[in-house]
Amino acid sequence: MDTTEQSRPRRVLPILSAVTFTGFLDTTLLVPIMALYAEELGAGVGITGLIIGLYSIINTPANVFFGRLIDRMGHKLLLILGLLGDALAMCFYSLCRLPLHLALVRSFHGLTGAVVGPTTMSAITSYSAAEREGRAMGIYGISIAAANLVGFGISGVLYSRLGHDWLFFFGAVMLVVGAGMSFWLPAARVKAQVPGVISSGSLKAVKALMKRKGLVVAYGSIFAQYFSFGGVVTLLPKYVSDLGMDAFHVGMLLTVFSVVFIIVQFPSGALSDRRGRLLPTITGLSLGIASLVILPMPEGFPLLAAIMVLYGLAYGLIFPSISALVADHSRPEERGVATGIFHALLTAGVAIGAPVMGWTGELLGVQVGLMLSPTVMVLALGLAVTLLPKRGD
Repeated sequence: MDTTEQSRPRRVLPILSAVTFTGFLDTTLLVPIMALYAEELGAGVGITGLIIGLYSIINTPANVFFGRLIDRMGHKLLLILGLLGDALAMCFYSLCRLPLHLALVRSFHGLTGAVVGPTTMSAITSYSAAEREGRAMGIYGISIAAANLVGFGISGVLYSRLGHDWLFFFGAVMLVVGAGMSFWLPAARVKAQVPGVISSGSLKAVKALMKRKGLVVAYGSIFAQYFSFGGVVTLLPKYVSDLGMDAFHVGMLLTVFSVVFIIVQFPSGALSDRRGRLLPTITGLSLGIASLVILPMPEGFPLLAAIMVLYGLAYGLIFPSISALVADHSRPEERGVATGIFHALLTAGVAIGAPVMGWTGELLGVQVGLMLSPTVMVLALGLAVTLLPKRGD
């Protein structure tokens, strides 16, 4: 990164934060209503699950592919194309008349959505000074968490009061706005000069990156973090329902989690810049494990909300540090692949964690399933303690 780019972060980071928010808003708008929409089109339970999962099935490997493309082309053009592709996908949802149509649109959306994560994350790292990468990743995480909070909050309202078409068009408009803001970003200056075919270069790059200790911790932690979250969003509604509460209480618990997640991230990123990546990472993983183990113990809403505060604190501590590890342990010319793998594992974590913990809850009971949700986080904690030095930067 040259000195010109280093002088721009104060102007660029607010734009990137807004673009990141719009780029992740579309998927969160769809999460609460996609099963209902599939059912409305005539899909059975099994087909509905397949339709919902198609996004992740396509999105996970595509993140790595587009990450490599970012290293060759830079992030600006691909980010604009990805946002416009997502906007087109949101419009296509309104045209669906059969479950097959919806499956095709979900696949297309999974492909275009794979551009946004790696491009925004690699752009954030490109315009952040090395000594402030934790803070920058805190801001990045805030943008994603804010998209989750807003998307989950207004999705049901738009769907129930205005209908699904208005929801789809609202998401499309927000994505077009994000694409427009992306034109204000400076063109990327660092591009990898990688000979050969993209696919073979990607395989070699992935293998090389996966051998680095800091990246192993980052990748293991993000997968574990979202594997556990997949278990929570699958089993928590059932647990709350069994206690006699309804969807409102589930929404409030997830809102508490999201708000704390947002509040903690910037101070956590600053802490990781000052004290290294290890302390926030192991503290967050430990809190995440503890909060999920005790989550199914209380039977009243106030105690459940208090535990969700701890859970949000855990995630707010983890995300900026492990995101900064990606920047710490990758060179600028391979940053696209590094961030692509990161987002691929984030998507895969939810895609695998939700059904696995759902089956676990069905076999062993919802309470046991929730208690076992952080199992993978225990493994990630072991990796962090073993592989990261006391100052992980």
